[in-house]
Amino acid sequence: MKALITGITGFVGSHLAEYLLSKNYEVYGTYRWRSRMENIIHIKEKLKLYECDLKDATAVYNLIKEIKPDMIFHLAAQSYVPMSWACPSETIITNVISQINILEAVKNLKMDTLIHIAGSSEEYGLVYENEIPIKETNPLRPLSPYGVSKVAQDLLGYQYYKSYNLKIIRTRAFNHEGPRRGEVFVTSNFAKQIAEIEKGKREPIIYVGNLQAVRDFTDVRDVVRGYYLVLTRGRVGEVYNIASGKGYKIKEILDFYLEKSKVKVEVKIDERRLRPSDVELLIGDATKIKEECGWQPEIPIEKTLEDLLNYWRERV
Repeated sequence: MKALITGITGFVGSHLAEYLLSKNYEVYGTYRWRSRMENIIHIKEKLKLYECDLKDATAVYNLIKEIKPDMIFHLAAQSYVPMSWACPSETIITNVISQINILEAVKNLKMDTLIHIAGSSEEYGLVYENEIPIKETNPLRPLSPYGVSKVAQDLLGYQYYKSYNLKIIRTRAFNHEGPRRGEVFVTSNFAKQIAEIEKGKREPIIYVGNLQAVRDFTDVRDVVRGYYLVLTRGRVGEVYNIASGKGYKIKEILDFYLEKSKVKVEVKIDERRLRPSDVELLIGDATKIKEECGWQPEIPIEKTLEDLLNYWRERV
């Protein structure tokens, strides 16, 4: 079985590649000329990698024609929410046009490929307390250009399923964390700052943004297993939340790291880390994927956060 992962060099892509290799898949992946390879360096020899600009329709068509994948996991995206405020048009173009090119290629090649579209809990955006935990049927009220781009990807996936019978399954994963998480994301940013303070590479001050937002955290290794299960056990045309069902204030994550720190640390608010409008409450209902695909989160948040802290301790 051939599996193509777009964005294989990223945080999630690298973990998914590891998982699929453990299942004896032939794993193919796309990367850009400027992609950093550090996340996959330990498995690079087992992968078949292709440099491809997913915004180039001809390049995407030729790639899929050559590989003829049985599965496509479409993960490549501009995935950092604050960056979408700074570069909204680039976020929309990158995330939406890249996906259209993939779907058009599969459609025009008349392939029977299973396609997974990685959506996001950011699609839900503004959520009211009486809507918690969030089901897949909840209204989508995105509060960032990134969230809007993921809604567009999500609905395009549904449209191509209905219009052309493409075998598309969508997921909306809530926050997922673990080793290799990009340093701009909150859990990884806290962990890296702590590791640098411990090594004496920065003053003993940790800078933070909004600590009151509530998020649903799942280990990335559980999330990629969910991606695999929705394609092998899920129903085409459907959308599945991937979530722990538990909410944690960002302050609780910070407190965990302060407790694990080997030195005393002061906390300071950095105004630059605050967003124009923030999603205050995101807790997901994963009943659907549990009942239909047999998925359950297995890794506790304490292990996720500790593994991430140790990842940075080894690198700074």
